[in-house]
Amino acid sequence: MSTTTLPAATPTLPAAPRPTRSGLTFGRLVASEWIKFRSLRSTWWTLAFALGGMVGISLIFGIGIRANAVSATDEDSMLGVLGLTFGYTAAQLALAVLGALTITGEYSTGMIRSTLAAAPRRLPALWAKLLVLTMVTVAVSFIGLALSYLVTLPLLSGTGVTVDLGNDETVRALLGVPLYLTAITLMAFAIGAIVRHSAGAITTTLGIMLVVPMVFSILGIFASWAPRVGAYMPTTAGEQIMSFGGIAGAGMVSDHSLSPWAGIGLLGGYVVVLLAVAAVLMRRRDA
Repeated sequence: MSTTTLPAATPTLPAAPRPTRSGLTFGRLVASEWIKFRSLRSTWWTLAFALGGMVGISLIFGIGIRANAVSATDEDSMLGVLGLTFGYTAAQLALAVLGALTITGEYSTGMIRSTLAAAPRRLPALWAKLLVLTMVTVAVSFIGLALSYLVTLPLLSGTGVTVDLGNDETVRALLGVPLYLTAITLMAFAIGAIVRHSAGAITTTLGIMLVVPMVFSILGIFASWAPRVGAYMPTTAGEQIMSFGGIAGAGMVSDHSLSPWAGIGLLGGYVVVLLAVAAVLMRRRDA
């Protein structure tokens, strides 16, 4: 009689878990960028300054018109539109700083490493930041414009100064404010992504906005070519979208000035080129 030995049962090991796809989507990137954006005190300070500048300057215009009882019919619409739009001169400074800090702040704190580790393809993180910044800038620009209108309208009553919202030129000048401010903010953002340093990005942006037009204005006294070249500078070109009654933003419309839509289109072209450079550099450089 023989006995058979059965082989010992082999223990069953649990199956290795399959790798799951990352839950990171562009929508979640946008949500995380929005959380970071609104969590910074600098965001609210700069937005408050932008809104305060727009409304405050319009209020000063309205008080000045009311105090001087302006009623010259040739200047009715021009003064009204100028009073509503001129606040962009203050808002652009605050929004340019905000645009630069939106990207350079993460490089200063080192948080950019965590951002790029979560989004290794890098560019989706850049576009998410850009989308959040664009939406906020457009919203703040329209809110500032609406508040400027509301605080100025009672002061203009009875002065003869009007804002004709049925006039195409008026509508174009008013809509030009958010278009221009958004373009300036995105230009600062692109410069910040290229420079990756807050002070350097802010200085470069403000230099382009304020110093370059001044230089060409001074050169225009001595050189006939300067006004023609200066008309193609970013802010000088972009301000034409707000031109009304021979005044373009903070300056006068000249024979060399671009048309309103050509001017804002050129400023948009500058922004697209800078963003393209920023995207290439973000893909190639180390964090």
